[in-house]
Amino acid sequence: MQNPFEIRHLSREDKLRVMEAIWEDLSKEGEKVESPNWHQEALQETEQRLNLGEEKMVDWPTAKKELRERFE
Repeated sequence: MQNPFEIRHLSREDKLRVMEAIWEDLSKEGEKVESPNWHQEALQETEQRLNLGEEKMVDWPTAKKELRERFE
């Protein structure tokens, strides 16, 4: 597949917007997207760390804000 445009020329903010738009589109077809095997393992490991107090929960708006600040 050829890129219709060069993403490397986009700003970081625009790249994040594109990623969010792609994710939103993909999530509309949730039942059609098959999760890879490693994903279940990663979720179980995260849940275990959460139960042990080694991981903290963050709501989605806060997580997005923190990620944007980290990568801007």
